[in-house]
Amino acid sequence: MADFEGKIALITGGARGMGRSHALALAQAGADIALCDRCENSDVVGYPLATEADLAETVELVKATGRRCISAKLNVTDRPALESFVAEVEDSLGGIDIAIANAGVSTIALLPDVESAQWDEVIGTNLTGTFNTISAVAPGMIKRNYGRIITVSSMLGHSATWAQAAYVSSKWGVIGLTKVAAHDLVGYGITVNAVAPGNIETPMTQNDFVFGIMRPDLEKPTLKDVESVFASLHLQYAPFLKPEEVTRAVLFLAHEGSSHITGTVLPIDAGATARMI
Repeated sequence: MADFEGKIALITGGARGMGRSHALALAQAGADIALCDRCENSDVVGYPLATEADLAETVELVKATGRRCISAKLNVTDRPALESFVAEVEDSLGGIDIAIANAGVSTIALLPDVESAQWDEVIGTNLTGTFNTISAVAPGMIKRNYGRIITVSSMLGHSATWAQAAYVSSKWGVIGLTKVAAHDLVGYGITVNAVAPGNIETPMTQNDFVFGIMRPDLEKPTLKDVESVFASLHLQYAPFLKPEEVTRAVLFLAHEGSSHITGTVLPIDAGATARMI
């Protein structure tokens, strides 16, 4: 399925983690890449976010494959900025064929303790940011009568857990938005699908703040200390999955061969969904 020659792919949250994995795989398969990321920390997110250095490194890794790559530092909550970047991409690289709404953040707090700023940050990035991404790329895709849009939900997009009010709400919302977008864009050669990852080996899950929440009985829990807790959230014994496992699903949905798959959700969660639905 490594035949994306001549395709243009836009990836939000592309500086590291799953975004970087998607970018490199698509580039290795022949696509030119456009990346954006906020590249600054948030006062209400309990772990460091990607940096400008991360974004620059991903750009260089993509270029090392021989493909073109442009990038921008922007927040997906800023719809005009995202629309401007899409216009820049189409001027510089060509029409966007594939859009991956990957940008996302998480906070952890019991519902009575959730601050408005935490709620706004997570809903704004994960849900509104996904809406903004779809809205920005849809006009060009409609004009060209072709597009593959992939959104990123979560295994918590069809379940729930404690202390994740904003994150769970945002990921349920992404699934609803994905299905509506599939309806609204179906007549223009555009498919819209979601992936729903489980625990992925990224800074969102592997950081000291999360470790402390998962093992409050320990003063300074390590990755090894929390592995069994994370594994219990999956059906298979797999504490964390690699970003590349999600990437394989993304490439499947981005491929021309998936033209009759739209409005669906593809779990990559070590079987967690089998216990949820």
